[in-house]
Amino acid sequence: MINWKDKMFKRLPPLNSLKAFESAARFLSFTKAADELFVTQAAVSHQIKLLEDFLGIKLFIRKNRALELTEQGKNYFLDISPILQKLADVTGKLMTEENQHLTISVPQSFGIHWLVPRLSDFNQRYPGLEVRIKSTEQDEGLLTNDTDVAIYYGHGNWDNLQAERLSTDNLLILASPRLLADKPVNKKEDLLNHTLIHVYTRDNWQMMAIALGVDNLNIQHGPLFSHTFMALQAAVHGQGIVLANSILAQQEMDKGNLQVVLPMELHDPKSFYVVSDANRIKDPNIIAFREWIMQEMQISKN
Repeated sequence: MINWKDKMFKRLPPLNSLKAFESAARFLSFTKAADELFVTQAAVSHQIKLLEDFLGIKLFIRKNRALELTEQGKNYFLDISPILQKLADVTGKLMTEENQHLTISVPQSFGIHWLVPRLSDFNQRYPGLEVRIKSTEQDEGLLTNDTDVAIYYGHGNWDNLQAERLSTDNLLILASPRLLADKPVNKKEDLLNHTLIHVYTRDNWQMMAIALGVDNLNIQHGPLFSHTFMALQAAVHGQGIVLANSILAQQEMDKGNLQVVLPMELHDPKSFYVVSDANRIKDPNIIAFREWIMQEMQISKN
């Protein structure tokens, strides 16, 4: 008698190969797929080769600096993506029935200065839910499979994500009281005597210079930091004047480590959003965190 179950499973490709293909097809990059899967680029390439040999077709067109899906590869990606997502969902549901956890991805500065100091309240409200925090600096709108909910800093235009703005914020001109005692800033022209501290880009100080009407402010001068918390610490230690998001700076302002230099605020072109997969909008744990963080943000703004 034919065992149809055995025959069916023999036609299934290796799961690792499918995972590597789905990730590489989504990013159109073996390197990014390797980062997401915590393997080497060579391992991803090997898994793709195994899958192509198994299927007997080419899935990718490899160019010098680009990776493209073949037409068959595109169709296969569209077919298997929802299947893998469903497999991840049902597996996650089974695993969390006994041990529920919520993995939250946050930018490092937001985690340090805003979320972590308030997280004990969420833990007290939901003692049966284990919170796992991981720090990332992504705002490209790609949630990895091991992330339930994330905080993104951007413009909110992410496909396939449920995104809600936490607040609309301003950029503040800040410095340490000690620095200002040595080199006071009584008028906008006094900024010319100080080092400017930049976060992510020099464009924000350029916009502030225009708003202030200070034409000869040297925007190209001063250190550039990739993380707000490092820029804030540089300002706390008197290394210059920083232009920073009001939410992230509030903790240092409350401590008296930083103060507003000039009463000029600039609208931050980016905002913080709480985001999750659009297919999981009814997940009770995600709903609980979303409602909590939006309430906490409102409280902190009042």
